[in-house]
Amino acid sequence: MLVTERLVLRRPRLDDLDAMFAIMSNPMAMRYWSTLPHSNIDVTRAWLDQMIARTNAGGEDFIIEHDGVAIGTVGAGRLPSFGFIIHPDFWRRGFVSEASRAFLDYVFARSDVPLLRSEVDPRNIASLTVLGKLGFVETGRVERDFQLGDEWCDTIYLELIRP
Repeated sequence: MLVTERLVLRRPRLDDLDAMFAIMSNPMAMRYWSTLPHSNIDVTRAWLDQMIARTNAGGEDFIIEHDGVAIGTVGAGRLPSFGFIIHPDFWRRGFVSEASRAFLDYVFARSDVPLLRSEVDPRNIASLTVLGKLGFVETGRVERDFQLGDEWCDTIYLELIRP
């Protein structure tokens, strides 16, 4: 468990299902995610089961809690990939930056991973801003990288070198 000024970062649990479905089914939260919003709770259950299995196998996924409520995730289920998602009700309060800083300190202190990587839709200015403040730098771009529903999406690749 990691504790910051306002947040607790803890490992995912089965009882996170409802909170994660509230995020993963939300079209605003999922706008720039790599999948469409979850159509039903069974999709989220499979996603959460996979996250728990990855964590049990050594992955570094964390649930972000604020005032005892699960509001998002941060981490690297498969190092060196790094990512985060948070419910829109908690956007623009600095929670993602706070959780990400705690995670970065943790992962670089506990592992020998030389860098972290992140992939972001270039339209996701908020996530790009957070990653930039954390020290991630762009390493490449691909246009029309993948298709979600009827929409083609581009990708920006970023890296953070171990401090």
